[in-house]
Amino acid sequence: MLSNLIGSVRRNHALEHATIAVLLAKLGREVRMVGRATRDGYYLYADIPPALLDESTHEALARLKSGEGYLAVSPLCGTNIAVAGALTGIVSVVTMGRARKMENMPNVILAAMLAVIAAQPLGRAVQKYLTTSPDLADTEIVGIKRGGRGGGRFFKVQTARTGG
Repeated sequence: MLSNLIGSVRRNHALEHATIAVLLAKLGREVRMVGRATRDGYYLYADIPPALLDESTHEALARLKSGEGYLAVSPLCGTNIAVAGALTGIVSVVTMGRARKMENMPNVILAAMLAVIAAQPLGRAVQKYLTTSPDLADTEIVGIKRGGRGGGRFFKVQTARTGG
């Protein structure tokens, strides 16, 4: 049961990333968007036309189904920030050591900078193997709803598995 939940969130996370990639290709990088995957789809916080989201979501799903799995991994994902923060914190504590002396500070800063650099490819790997799954072969889009006050600025893209 837990593995089904995790699998659903991972697939929807991939679809969220792919949809944002398609939208950014159409609208340019200046558009602000934030997504959050759930077990039954994802939320997209953005001020975009609903018809464009519908078209882009279906395009993203088709592209993932046709083998463009790279769309599931995004340089804009919060996973990258989480990995960078965790790695930087760990190496800083380890480098500071038990002595916690100020003369260790240059080494702590250097270690933290190296951790941030290492976090970039590591964040992509965490996305690829842990937080997203481009396997949407049996996934379909069942609806897109707009939310918020007065029509709002967020959407809920609802997905379901077809079971086949």
